[in-house]
Formats: sequence, C-alpha cells, structure tokens
Amino acid sequence: MFSYYGALSTEIYDLTKPVGHSVCGDIEYYLERLKGTKGKILEAASGSGRFLIPLLEHGYMVDGIDYSPEMLRSCRQRCEERGLNPYLYEGYLQSFSLSSTYEAIVIPTGSFCLIERRQDSLDALRCFYQHLVPGGRLIVDLLLPQHWRIGETKTSTFSLPNGDGITLEDKSIEMNWVDQYTLSYLKYEKWRKGKLIETELQRFAMRWYGIEEFKLLLESIGFADITCSADYQYKKQPSKDTQVITFEAVRK
Repeated sequence: MFSYYGALSTEIYDLTKPVGHSVCGDIEYYLERLKGTKGKILEAASGSGRFLIPLLEHGYMVDGIDYSPEMLRSCRQRCEERGLNPYLYEGYLQSFSLSSTYEAIVIPTGSFCLIERRQDSLDALRCFYQHLVPGGRLIVDLLLPQHWRIGETKTSTFSLPNGDGITLEDKSIEMNWVDQYTLSYLKYEKWRKGKLIETELQRFAMRWYGIEEFKLLLESIGFADITCSADYQYKKQPSKDTQVITFEAVRK
C-alpha cells in the first residue's frame, strides 16, 4: 500500500534539498567535527547526496548506504555529473554488512529517527559499532517532536522545470507516547496540464528518544566518550527549545 522514498518523493527531495543545501547548519557542523579525519567515512541513510557530495568535494573518502533505490539512483547521477565515483550501497541500516571499516560513521539531520522499531534501532547501532575501527566515531543527529500535532494537514505545491507540478499532502495521524514515534501519511500527486499522472502514498514514522535513554543505548552497545550537543553547537547543553541533538560516541 505504501511506498518508501519512491520516485516522486525523491524528485521533491532533489528539488527542495539540492546538493550542498545545509539543513540548519548541519553540513558546516559536520565538516568542523570531521576535521583531521584521514580514513574512510560512511554516511548512513545517504539519500540522493545532499550531504555526501560536499564531503567528497572537501576531499574526504566517503561511502554511502541507503535502502531506497530511487535515492541511490539520483545520488549516482549527481556524483557522475561532478566526476565523483563513491561506493554507494543499497541496504538496511539494521542489517548491513560491508567489507570496509570506517574512521567515522555519520547520520545527519534526524535520519536515524526514521528507524521505527526499537529493536531495529539497536541492531543499527550494533552494525555501526562493528563497522568502525577502534577509536572510530559515530556522529548521529536526533530530532524531537516539539511542534508535531495530531490531526494537522499541510499541503504544499512544487513546480517542476518541465511545467509539471507535484502536490504534497502531509497528514499527522498518530502520536504514540508508549513506543515513542509520530506517524504521518504523505500523499504525493504529480500533475500535467491539470491531469493527475502519478501518485505515491508514504507512511512516514519518526521515533524520538530521551537524552539519557539514548546515552544508555550507546553505552549498552559498547560506545564510550559520549558527548551531546544542541542545535549544531558543540557540547551546548540541550534545553526545552532544542530542535536537533547531536551525539558523538567512540568505539574503544
């Protein structure tokens, strides 16, 4: 019934988040935190290259992994246009197995929160740990559902260069306080000369974590030297107004 980052979703993502588009300063923050990194970096949930390509262009050795073939196809095309040829893998974050190990694994701007099931989240953290070299770092952003409201419906319209248009209806369905996730339905509709030519329906769940809860999860996997930063200011303590929380943790 539902798609997951299909063709229309990818088209909107590429339009609204082009390569190098910094979300609240995430690219600048990560470039600063990655200074001095000489080994390979893995971007988990790399999408269509918004974040990955700027790291490559700054001289870092970066691989990407995502489980949306449409997103990976877009990323490959964008890389080819720039003469870049990174390794891009299709796979689930909770079960991937790569031959490489990494000095850093990064998951910016809340993508980790898209892992809905708690067990899958734990398995993903274990995968990250296993793919880091000793002393390697995990840097991961989490989002909090501060402004999320059940029953809200938002509609957006996007004009495409060829004259077509896409409408996006974002309907807030459920706030699950016990299992700690929000659920929305996203309906994409593509129009040409007033006629509907394509549609997608996406189930969009976002899990949230308490700060101490996530620290304990990282520690349970074996991570150490855990730091927490608010809104892309290193070691700034989170407050009730915090939008993004960034954790760093080291594999010993």
